[in-house]
Amino acid sequence: MTNIHPTAIVDPAAKLGDGVQVGPYAIVGPGVTLGAGTVVQAHAIVDGDTTLGENCQVFPFAHIGGKTQDLKFKEGNRTYVKVGDRTVLREYVTINCGTKDGESTVVGSDCLIMAYCHLAHGCVFGNHVIVSNVTQFAGEVTVGDWAVVSGLVGAHQFVRIGAHAMIGGATPLRQDAAPYFITDGSPAACCGVNVVGLGRRGFPKETIEALRAAYKLLCHSGLNVTDALARFETELPDLPEIRELAEFFRTSKRGVIR
Repeated sequence: MTNIHPTAIVDPAAKLGDGVQVGPYAIVGPGVTLGAGTVVQAHAIVDGDTTLGENCQVFPFAHIGGKTQDLKFKEGNRTYVKVGDRTVLREYVTINCGTKDGESTVVGSDCLIMAYCHLAHGCVFGNHVIVSNVTQFAGEVTVGDWAVVSGLVGAHQFVRIGAHAMIGGATPLRQDAAPYFITDGSPAACCGVNVVGLGRRGFPKETIEALRAAYKLLCHSGLNVTDALARFETELPDLPEIRELAEFFRTSKRGVIR
């Protein structure tokens, strides 16, 4: 059974799952789908063609599903926001719909996006991502599973942040940030393996040591990326994490911060 406050405005065309709660003065638009158990708190807005999964939380004054700020948007384009299950969107978070016709801005399940963060058009976040306050993502940024992004970070358009990465506070990201590594400082630099995060998630010691060896080859050997990756094949164990790291560097279009 849904629980909608008398002062909330919920369009009759919106689709609300069992147990949805909509707080005082909140607004839910006609193209919105809210999964079972999702809570939209006071003064929050969920608009556009937006789908939130089950048991999500939208805190006061967040605006989810607003029109893209990209000037290339053409009226008549159908664009979307899609959020997984159990994701928490704190106060004043803004998530814009895509720009190109059919494009989605996506946030996975079990994410925590803290206050005043902005996700622009076409961003794609994986699962278990944590973003601290006042971090801003320009259009079409991708963030891998389990990444942790500290506060006041600014990510340039099209930047990629790899899975299990840790980004330090106030770090400007103009290039990609490698998976499994810590990227920090201004200018940004890669400064080690995310040992604490990987340990908390149960990565075996052997994997962490292999990633440390990969970090030394990529960031402290004096080799260019091509030569460093060539030595992966002869010096490092054939682990999925090492293969993922190598592929991330090979496929980068903006370059990877080292």
